Amino acid sequence: MPQASSARFRGLHRLIGNTPLLAIDVVYRGEPRVIYAKYESLNLTGSIKDRMALYIVEQAYRDGTIQPGDLIAEATSGNTGISFAAVGRSLGHPVTVFMPDWMSTERMSLIASFGASIVSVSKDDGGFLGSIRKSEELAASTPRVFLPCQFSNEANVQAHFETTGPEIWSQLAQVGLEPDAFVAGVGTGGTVMGVGRYFRARKPSIQVHPLEPAESPTMSTGYRVGHHRIQGVSDEFIPAIVKLDELDDIIAVPDGDSILMAQHLAQHGLAVGISSGANLLGALKIQETLGAQAVVATVFADSNKKYLSTDLLRPEPVRDDYMSPHVEVIGFRACQRVCAMCIDHPSIPAPSTLIQ
Repeated sequence: MPQASSARFRGLHRLIGNTPLLAIDVVYRGEPRVIYAKYESLNLTGSIKDRMALYIVEQAYRDGTIQPGDLIAEATSGNTGISFAAVGRSLGHPVTVFMPDWMSTERMSLIASFGASIVSVSKDDGGFLGSIRKSEELAASTPRVFLPCQFSNEANVQAHFETTGPEIWSQLAQVGLEPDAFVAGVGTGGTVMGVGRYFRARKPSIQVHPLEPAESPTMSTGYRVGHHRIQGVSDEFIPAIVKLDELDDIIAVPDGDSILMAQHLAQHGLAVGISSGANLLGALKIQETLGAQAVVATVFADSNKKYLSTDLLRPEPVRDDYMSPHVEVIGFRACQRVCAMCIDHPSIPAPSTLIQ
């Protein structure tokens, strides 16, 4: 790897990963509960996708599939595009992002602010699958194009196996706990697969649950069904890196319930996106089956700043089958961040993404 790039990667590692783990205190149907959530909005561009973008580009430099100055082109529903725009531009790469045109305006504006190019793809042009096809067509017709291929690239899973999973495990260990279950919404599936594999290597009995919108049960059916408002999850197909036979039951959460839960969290100081509301509700669902004292972990993937033009900031009708009206948020506590020496995992070189 060129020396200049090595220095830039070291700088990026200090800005990505090692996020706080929050203990969210709630009362659910009159019973005190605690859910543990990684607060990923404190990454470089404000989302968990920074971990994957940095890991994939760094790995590509190591194996020679990308060279300085190559164009990075990716299909994305938003956060990944923002992450590749920031990481790519900081390393001197031009970046082109293909994304469905129904994503939030904030997502598109942030990508453009980093100097990346955006190609909007309509439903008539194929939507999300069309975005992937167009990125592949660009690579086939243009020299020196690097495709991260987030939905099929195992480095996406490995990024969370080597960072997110060990961090959560160590942060829980610092307060004398081990996870009983992990829940995460599936966009690419990298988070649930990577964290799940790390946890099960340490504790085979742990439950690992993927989450999807109730309105669009892609994983449950194998294809796109309906429309939903939880941007960043259930992108019309089951990604290649998602191995459902390695996971436990799929959890379904309504998008309206998720919006209400995210609104409740913001009113208590945690300004999170819609998928974070869904993840908290999914974690509570699993905790219901395991017992009120079960240690259930999840992720708050991003902040609410990319959803200011969406239904997240509008009144949301309450349905009788929603969980969120029965959840009272009491507050939250931040577990201590971890140092590289706290993690017992031979594949993680110190300091990696963990600040000593």
